[in-house]
Amino acid sequence: MDGGAGDGVVELTWHGHSTVWIEDSGTRLLTDPLLRDRLAHLRRRRGPTPRLPAIPDAVLVSHLHADHLDLASLRRLPPDTRLVLPAGAAPLVQRALGASADRYTELAPGEATTVGEVTVTAAPAAHPAGRGPWSRHRAPAIGYLVEGRARTWFAGDTGFFAEMDSLGPLDLALIPVGGWGPTLGPGHLDPQGAAEAARRVAAAWAVPIHYGTFWPIGCDRVRPDRFFQPGDDFARHAHRISPDTRVRVLHPGESLTVPGS
Repeated sequence: MDGGAGDGVVELTWHGHSTVWIEDSGTRLLTDPLLRDRLAHLRRRRGPTPRLPAIPDAVLVSHLHADHLDLASLRRLPPDTRLVLPAGAAPLVQRALGASADRYTELAPGEATTVGEVTVTAAPAAHPAGRGPWSRHRAPAIGYLVEGRARTWFAGDTGFFAEMDSLGPLDLALIPVGGWGPTLGPGHLDPQGAAEAARRVAAAWAVPIHYGTFWPIGCDRVRPDRFFQPGDDFARHAHRISPDTRVRVLHPGESLTVPGS
């Protein structure tokens, strides 16, 4: 491929939070699978429990946080499913899941691997590297650039980073626009920031993710705007900040086919 956007199509289904099923050139990818209805204190799930249409050719994990690297969800996949992980994450996952080391591919920003008919390249991300305050495990957070007949950026969870402008132009950007609580800390994008990110990467299409799926009990009464509105807010800001980007706001479980530029 050259450096411009592709001329093919990518099909996707957003299963909520950062879990996206992506098909390009016959290759099936699943991002940050969170396939159950609750996670620790996150006890409300909006939308259906994910039902995958097939076995993915690979799973792309962006970072170690439990709502992105959910070991219980990974155990629901066949034990030989290939896992692409941030550099340094494989020992933690292998201890939890077992299986042979050749199941795991670690990538640092700029490194790439081939999955079926697509190239998967790790992109930088600005997000905490740890598993959590109770864990010593660390691995730098990443996003992924998927290049087949289209160019797709799965941002994982991130704030702004210096190399963001160099990722585009893109056919599709899957951009985090919120979180699972009433506030957003460092290393996140709010709807307005996500719209600026869509502009920086010159995304032809953008789908907001990482919001409105899991919520602690009672928080929907305290800050319902943080749960229901980030997707529509992102679309409104993108119309102003990145007018060349077409935004599609999906509900969990909805699908979209995106034509290449």
